[in-house]
Amino acid sequence: MHWLVDGYNVIRRGPELAAREQESLEAGRQALCRLLSNAARVSGDRFTVVFDGNQRGGRFSAGPGVHAIFSSARETADQVLARMATAGVAVVSNDREVRQAAARARAIVITADEFLARLERAGRVRGSDKDDEEADRPPSKKGNPRRLSKKDRLAARALGRLAR
Repeated sequence: MHWLVDGYNVIRRGPELAAREQESLEAGRQALCRLLSNAARVSGDRFTVVFDGNQRGGRFSAGPGVHAIFSSARETADQVLARMATAGVAVVSNDREVRQAAARARAIVITADEFLARLERAGRVRGSDKDDEEADRPPSKKGNPRRLSKKDRLAARALGRLAR
């Protein structure tokens, strides 16, 4: 699976990553790339992290399975993420505009909080955590109360790949 990650958005949602960012932006970016590199090694997935740039932009490899993109001065990281979102890709962001653009492109949309929580759980325990998923599920209004919506099932399936 290919993951598109809103870099600074995820950094600022995780306490450890945010603490590293307080040292310097580069330290925050490196900490996120190390975290994603470990997830890529375990899951076999590809991660593309998009950061806001200030000049011409650019791409570089940030570790095994992780590529970083800096947006150019004329476009934001959010615009790059919205442009790159396609069906079958998982987009990680808390930004409403990015999530809506990804959903229109039929991509799997996952919030930064869900993503970080799953990475944290996968780091602690490499096993089944179905009880946690059932406890987090909001009550359903109609249909089978135990079945997640299609959108939630796709997100859960994508997040489940990180726990391997």
